[in-house]
Amino acid sequence: MQNMAPLSQDVLTIPRKSLNGPTNLIGLTRTGLRKVLIEAGTPEKQSRMRANQIWQWIYAKGARNFDVMTNLAKPYRANLKNNFVLDVPHVVTKQVSEDGTRKYLVRIEGGHEVEVVYIPEEDRGTLCISSQVGCTLTCSFCHTGTQRLVRNLTSAEIVGQILLARDDLDQWPIPGINTREPRLLSNIVLMGMGEPLYNFDNVRDAMKIAMDPEGICMSRRRITLSTSGVVPEIAKTAEEIGCLLAVSFHATTDEVRDKLVPINKKWNIATLIETLRTYPKLSNSERITFEYVMLKDVNDSDADARRLIKLIQGIPAKINLIPFNEWPGAPYQRSDWQRIRAFSDIVFAAGYASPIRTPRGEDIMAACGQLKSASEKAKKNSIRAKSVTPAQ
Repeated sequence: MQNMAPLSQDVLTIPRKSLNGPTNLIGLTRTGLRKVLIEAGTPEKQSRMRANQIWQWIYAKGARNFDVMTNLAKPYRANLKNNFVLDVPHVVTKQVSEDGTRKYLVRIEGGHEVEVVYIPEEDRGTLCISSQVGCTLTCSFCHTGTQRLVRNLTSAEIVGQILLARDDLDQWPIPGINTREPRLLSNIVLMGMGEPLYNFDNVRDAMKIAMDPEGICMSRRRITLSTSGVVPEIAKTAEEIGCLLAVSFHATTDEVRDKLVPINKKWNIATLIETLRTYPKLSNSERITFEYVMLKDVNDSDADARRLIKLIQGIPAKINLIPFNEWPGAPYQRSDWQRIRAFSDIVFAAGYASPIRTPRGEDIMAACGQLKSASEKAKKNSIRAKSVTPAQ
């Protein structure tokens, strides 16, 4: 079967600048930032210095307007205000789970909405961010997969999710005060709405911004990109982003994976595993995470566990077992806890870490596989209500 190329960003991503509107500086690479500053009148000899100053204000200090950039002259700040904006996605609602998980519904250009989830733990805080509005993969166990793909997020909209979470967590430094508080947001996972490798360029640019040492300063080993198996883009992830890799695996036979993860029909298990074996950053210190959702009587047998071990043999790996997070109308059930533990024991005995992920934020539909924008839910509920004929 001929492999299909990833969807074109030119078609699916809106332009950064409208015909009459200002350019958003958030989300631009350092090179891109210098370029637009020069175009707006900054002398080329000063452009690197000015770009560095603005960069630090945005990503190290959390600036949202140019007036606070006091190491820039007032006339220069006025010029910036005339030509540029500092826009991040708008938080429409915030829900806080009983376990402390926070779910943000955020609105982006065009009125579209995506969901972002922050998961606090004792030793870290993880932000789960989205890369697309909706999803094209239609994985049958995933609530997000029931929402049609609208478009890719821009790099500004991706990195903007990190910035708005730091706003909400109040984690920006206070001028003149030195604090060594632990980072509330220490890890990023690209496991929200969408397939990150179908929006590669924007994801790469946003993660490069997140890793920049003069800004957000996230270690590449604290960023994990999850893919369902877009084989042609996997090696590029190591070469151009350098973050850790997770694979939404979920099945040990093509027959089952074709149903759970339809992209398997393009790049089957054998092709995916062979690509992972040659992953450029594959090592014991940078293991690939295999994500495996536990579905009752579908993929949770002892035979499945043994097949999984055989498939990944020789690959430095960790197996993340994910109890299925149910959603309204879901066609599957969560595996029994005894069955999940038995599966984990078999994998662990073979020498692989096999942690069982603790479900977080289920009470606010913020758990893995449950994300879906509220506008899409409301629209479907409205259509469903109109289609019901009142009883006579």
